Amino acid sequence: MLKTTATLALLAMLAGTPGALAAQGATVGPNGETPTPARSLTLTPAEEQQIKDGKFTAALVWHEMSEYTNAVNKGAQDEFKRLGIAVVAQTDAGFDAARQKSDVETVLAKKPSIILSLPVDPASAASVYDPARAAGVKLAFVDNSPAGYKQGTDYVAIVSDDLFQMGNKAGIAMAEALGKKGKVGYIFHDADFYVTNQRDGAFKKTIEEDYPEMKIVAEAGMADPARAEEIAQAMLTQHPDLDGIYVTWAEPALSVLSVLRATGNTHTKIVTLDLNEPAALDMVKGGNVGALVADEAYQIGVTAARAAAGSLVGKSSPPFLVVDSIAVTRDTLKDGWQRSLNKHLPASLSEAK
Repeated sequence: MLKTTATLALLAMLAGTPGALAAQGATVGPNGETPTPARSLTLTPAEEQQIKDGKFTAALVWHEMSEYTNAVNKGAQDEFKRLGIAVVAQTDAGFDAARQKSDVETVLAKKPSIILSLPVDPASAASVYDPARAAGVKLAFVDNSPAGYKQGTDYVAIVSDDLFQMGNKAGIAMAEALGKKGKVGYIFHDADFYVTNQRDGAFKKTIEEDYPEMKIVAEAGMADPARAEEIAQAMLTQHPDLDGIYVTWAEPALSVLSVLRATGNTHTKIVTLDLNEPAALDMVKGGNVGALVADEAYQIGVTAARAAAGSLVGKSSPPFLVVDSIAVTRDTLKDGWQRSLNKHLPASLSEAK
């Protein structure tokens, strides 16, 4: 899941606590939905032909454009093309809720059959999408839905990643990086945000329950990503013998990496979530980064497009669809980058390998 710092900060009002979600032992959706594997959503040849015959159109109303969104967007574009659905508009709200509302109003002039979107502010998003809903546009969302909206009535589905699986794979990756023993630092997202809470909780649960020779000896909550370096400095001052540090996502992990480099620490391994070129470059060069765990972002776009397209011909969808995650190491970087983002490695990483 390649969400930016802005994404995480602005979505932090969402409900959910690390303890409660960790206890679940499995991913749940933003409204408590049970997850359904994205790969299980299929269309029959007859349904696909019916969609193609319908001459439908779609608009992509994004919260912002980033590496993650680009991959989701490409997946949606490719699936719509396969189904004969023309994309008539694509917008970027720059993570501004008011701008996203304006974007929806603008694209409605093109009368799309479908709108795919990730709400900037779920708490107030109903007012953003109400005009589209009133116009009979099929809505499908990434990661979350507007507060008060009901699946099956107001929108088709939410598509995200298997959050607990991501945290679990991060725990396994940390164990592999440390030889299944050692002292671990745990930097978690200190906000009520169901995405990071579940990922963080799953990492901790995995270490504590599955690896008896590993111990989380230092924990620190991070509400503001800008404080990651300060948090890492304090943690390493108190525990200079840490074998590994888990960081809740890749951008603050770079700040932790900076602290390790500044102190000449080549021993402590970092495991974090999301693909990030600088972190991957450190990993390729045999640095502190031991593994990156990413979601299949491209497949999120494919699945959201497929669910929305199917709804146009009466195909119902499960409420919360999730894609798989990938533990990316130095040896699996090329394949992991391709599976997650559906693109080749950047030149800097290819040349480093």
